[in-house]
Amino acid sequence: MNRQDAKAELVGHMKVLRAFAMSLTRNSAAADDLVQDTVLKAWSNMESFEEGSNMRAWLFTILRNTFYSSRRKAARESEDVDGVLTSKLAEKPAHDGRLQYADFLKAFDTLPPEQREVLTLVGALQYSYEEAAEMCGVKVGTVKSRLNRGREALAAAMQISENEPMELTDNATRAVVAANGGMIG
Repeated sequence: MNRQDAKAELVGHMKVLRAFAMSLTRNSAAADDLVQDTVLKAWSNMESFEEGSNMRAWLFTILRNTFYSSRRKAARESEDVDGVLTSKLAEKPAHDGRLQYADFLKAFDTLPPEQREVLTLVGALQYSYEEAAEMCGVKVGTVKSRLNRGREALAAAMQISENEPMELTDNATRAVVAANGGMIG
């Protein structure tokens, strides 16, 4: 693969790389840094990429390995000692639906990284079990198991029962709107 073709294909994967990085880091700046590190590593090691193989899977593997390496390093470091970042997590939603999204993010954040990773790959990015298994370096059964445990843990954390309808409008917003004479469709 010549450098121009490799560059074009690499650029074509930037959006999904960022989405995957956001699911792992849950921080826009950290996700951007992770994608930048991934692209730099991929570009400097382009000769190790096997032409004809799945570049997206290769990039996701680099991103994933970079993320876990940085987590291991961060475990030995102390971050956010003043609580500046954590104070930003509890922000009141600006519009309808943000409360549920915030609840989802909090619940998602409680999951182990392996479950978040599989939920993102299979659930959000719509990769097959086989593709996710290849990217994660595990067997398909492991992906299915992590996905099932992740879904169950999310439902439990968000207190969602199997037969409960999914509503965007929370009860508090519905009550305020109704008290002011409005209706929610």
